[in-house]
Amino acid sequence: MEGSLGQKHKPQEFTLVSISELASSSSSSSSSSAPVVARFGGDSGAAELRLRQETDSDDISFDLRTTQIFRLSPVHSVCISEGDAGKEKSHSRGVTLLFRNEEECSAFHSAFDKRKKDDIVQGSHLPNGAISSLKSRFDDKIESSSSKMYFHYYGQLLHQQNMLQDYVRTGTYYAAVMENRADFTGRVVVDVGAGSGILSLFAAQAGAKHVYAVEASEMAEYARILISGNPALSERITVIKGKVEDVELPEKADILISEPMGTLLVNERMLESYVIARDRFLNPNGKMFPTIGRIHMAPFSDEYLFVEVANKALFWQQQNYYGVDLTALHGSAFQGYFSQPVVDAFDPRLLVAASMSHVLDFTNIKEEELYDIDIPLKFVASVGARIHGLACWFDVLFNGSTVQRWLTTAPGAPTTHWYQLRCVLSQPIYVMAGQEITGRLHMVSHSAQSYTIYLTLSAKMWGPGAEQGGILQSSSCKLDLKEPYYRMSQPQAYPVAQDQQQHPLMQPQDLSIQPQDLEDADLMLQASPNSGAPLNSLIDNI
Repeated sequence: MEGSLGQKHKPQEFTLVSISELASSSSSSSSSSAPVVARFGGDSGAAELRLRQETDSDDISFDLRTTQIFRLSPVHSVCISEGDAGKEKSHSRGVTLLFRNEEECSAFHSAFDKRKKDDIVQGSHLPNGAISSLKSRFDDKIESSSSKMYFHYYGQLLHQQNMLQDYVRTGTYYAAVMENRADFTGRVVVDVGAGSGILSLFAAQAGAKHVYAVEASEMAEYARILISGNPALSERITVIKGKVEDVELPEKADILISEPMGTLLVNERMLESYVIARDRFLNPNGKMFPTIGRIHMAPFSDEYLFVEVANKALFWQQQNYYGVDLTALHGSAFQGYFSQPVVDAFDPRLLVAASMSHVLDFTNIKEEELYDIDIPLKFVASVGARIHGLACWFDVLFNGSTVQRWLTTAPGAPTTHWYQLRCVLSQPIYVMAGQEITGRLHMVSHSAQSYTIYLTLSAKMWGPGAEQGGILQSSSCKLDLKEPYYRMSQPQAYPVAQDQQQHPLMQPQDLSIQPQDLEDADLMLQASPNSGAPLNSLIDNI
């Protein structure tokens, strides 16, 4: 091992047609049409790239430890070196490289990647000979087994097709972009988690000056193929393979576009990457598509679902299973089935109270605020029923300059691949019409790219003297958002009849949570789920 770490690489040279230095805060833009020699390493075998021009100009050198290279076209690349200015990152230098042909460009990229891997990952030429793992910000909080499966999943075309064929999702994104051409025309766009590149192509169709499509999975290669198959747009799109936490871009963005939503909005924890991209790449006053997200919640009553989940554990009640008594594990199995959130499309008539919502403003939320989401709950039952749990769905707003468009996953709306989610209580609670229901939905992120959900629902005394009364009954559950029960054998859409579209259960409720009811009441925001509500009133309340 010592020999491999201490080995010296022979210098490698490539002849370039020309280079052009990008403008930066410390230098003006310059270019050279004279041939240039690009040389890796030197007599010391250092992790360095040096560009030597045949003119009398000074050499341009890059430290490979802080340098990244991106391919703009078959013969055109850009080399970016990261500098430090206090705690804020800045680009010390950026140079575009023009090669004689595609083969030489590919050979240069291969040499760059190999030299950087050998000299940096193995640890040679680092201060004090230390070995660096180059662990990224993403890797610090996500376990490797989870991220490996995550990127493998999204690197397959069949899963991309599943999302593309969600016409509510794809059609809403297309409409949000094309109806707001003024926001995209002549602007620099970054597509965060680009996948197949469809959103990058939408942005280019809307007149974007340039789009940087950042994708960490193997889907980046398919995105390049798809984009190159649309030559009228491909010249303005650059696919960059890597995580937004790690890559460097040659310029700031005017707009971020992404589809970072998972089940219950937050599953897969991609919202954090969306926020990190905002902090790293977005110009001040830049736009984000989507702009805000809302998690909607309401208690529900569904006896069929409750019995279905409970009956799954009946297997463990057998006392003579091939001569074995299984009943000792029945309790654990029973709780295990109730720890799975149920993902399906349900009838909105199952809701027993008006919904409330919690808003996440992507333009100013901090990454750390997504680690722990604590939402106090308060409802008033509209009917007498047995409450079996909490139903949840989400919507997002594309706050364009011309049109404000919502994408919703609400029950009764056209079904999406997100469906809705329900947390089922193993011990239902009984309520009467007009009775107050309180509780808390607490979501704590974990390293498997998801959340542990802690739900409590309680029914308070009602009627005369209720002010002096306390909690009558309470039920709690703990669920893992990473392991849902996909109830796809059930009907997937419940069309709402015309006379039910203004059903009182679907109207927002105007309730204020008092400090004596719950702590941290300001965590909850009552916002109308009606996308037709005035935009200003919503934004003002955020």
